[in-house]
Amino acid sequence: MSPGPFSIADLAIDHALAQTAGGMQFLLDVTPVNADEVRRAFVEGDVSEPQFTYRPLEVSPDVLAKALENIDVAGVEDTTLGHLLRAKHRELGLQIEMLRARDTDDFSALSIELYGAASPELRKQAESILARVHRTESAGESLSAPQFLELAQLEIDHYREVDPEIDIHAEMRDDVNGVMVSGNTLLIDNDAVVQQARANALIQHEVGTHLVTQVNGAAQPVRVLGAGLAGYDETQEGLAVLAEIGCGQLTPFRLRQLAARVLTVHRMHGGADFVEAWRALVDDGFPESSAFTTTMRAYRSGGLSKDAIYLRGLVALLVHLRGGGDLDLLWLGKFSLEDLPLIRELDERGVLHPPRLLPRYLEDPASTERLVAAADQADDVAQLIKGAA
Repeated sequence: MSPGPFSIADLAIDHALAQTAGGMQFLLDVTPVNADEVRRAFVEGDVSEPQFTYRPLEVSPDVLAKALENIDVAGVEDTTLGHLLRAKHRELGLQIEMLRARDTDDFSALSIELYGAASPELRKQAESILARVHRTESAGESLSAPQFLELAQLEIDHYREVDPEIDIHAEMRDDVNGVMVSGNTLLIDNDAVVQQARANALIQHEVGTHLVTQVNGAAQPVRVLGAGLAGYDETQEGLAVLAEIGCGQLTPFRLRQLAARVLTVHRMHGGADFVEAWRALVDDGFPESSAFTTTMRAYRSGGLSKDAIYLRGLVALLVHLRGGGDLDLLWLGKFSLEDLPLIRELDERGVLHPPRLLPRYLEDPASTERLVAAADQADDVAQLIKGAA
């Protein structure tokens, strides 16, 4: 272990890696741009294998691979930082291979290497949720994309009052599906419709978690904490679902949706085609349009197993909390729970800065009570919904 601050050489390597990671828009590049159009035709009766189209890659994977090759992570002197940067270097290499394999048979195997598959234990949790959480809320009032953008902007304005120097944004676009964060920007599909009862949960998920940790990570001496260390997605999505619990808006339908994502990934890996996986969700009581979106997310680009990580990340964090762990250091940037001991070591060495922002929902004392109560259900997440059988 190296004491004290990092060398200039080590920081230069970190910055180069962060720049390469920040220059990629991986999730956008593997998500179809015509998903809304195909979904409308599908639910109107064209129930056949969808034909998705993808955006042209702004940067050639060969160029990205060469830029990555030129970053000498083997030369990092600091032991802890070196471990973290080498793991990120490997992950970026895998993502570049996935971009090369986009919409081919090779993509799915690479995705399993990156995100893992749905383990038997995780499937058991997901199946239990669908079997026991039957009561779902009515759709109620909904918000259009411009209305949701206005709410998101108000939330961003709140954080700008805390720190006027932060650089985060929200915008509507016609080439995204649903609502997502890419880098420092919240992207909202022009056709997005958000349940009013779920609006704050989605704000706390996207802005209060993903954008807050992006701001905090980008301000660290270790810049890769802004782009995300290797394997950060699972813990990030787990934290984001915890935010939904913390603000009191994890609904029965949402929990069923997270379970459906796990089972859809499993069905895909088991050889089910798109229509078979979609029908299984409809048979489980999901609306046809919602079932299409869940299936599209798993089958995009040839098979993306990322959606299994939401429930997996949530369960891991609930176990962490139940065991006496806290969330304090997790706001410092984007990294996995597995790397928490290394981040703690860097923090204890005094080389990391305190977070510039903390999630707004934590200001409500009731949020802590909700998270403590949720942690008791780590082994049976169906119980997060009162009245589950």
